[in-house]
Amino acid sequence: MKQSLFIQLAAVLGALAVGIGAFGAHGLQPILESDGRIDTFETAVKYHFYHSLAILAIGIWQSFQPERKWLKAALWSFFIGILIFSGSLYILSLTGISWLGAITPFGGVAFILGWAFILFAAKS
Repeated sequence: MKQSLFIQLAAVLGALAVGIGAFGAHGLQPILESDGRIDTFETAVKYHFYHSLAILAIGIWQSFQPERKWLKAALWSFFIGILIFSGSLYILSLTGISWLGAITPFGGVAFILGWAFILFAAKS
C-alpha cells in the first residue's frame, strides 16, 4: 500500500467520523437519548476520530521513512480497531443488541496493538 493511500484512508475515515458524529448529535439524538446510548455513541465517535488521526500520522511518517515496516501493521490494527470497536458501539447504540458489547474489547485490543506497533516502528 502506498503511503498516499494511508493518507487517503485517513481522510475518508476522518470524514466519516465527522459525518457520523454530526448525524448522531442531530439526526439520531432522540433515539440515542431514549435508549440512554448517547455516551456510548460519543465514545465510538471519539475513538474513531482519534485513530483516523493516528492513521494520518502514520501515512505522513511513512512517507518520510518507508523502511519502517511496523507502520503498516499499526495502520491495519487501527483500521480493524475502528471497524470492531467503534462499529460495534455504533450498532449497539442504534439497535440495543447488547451482545455486541462482547466484541468491542477485541477492537480495543487492536488499538493497543497498533500503538505497540508504532513503538516497534520507532525502535527499528
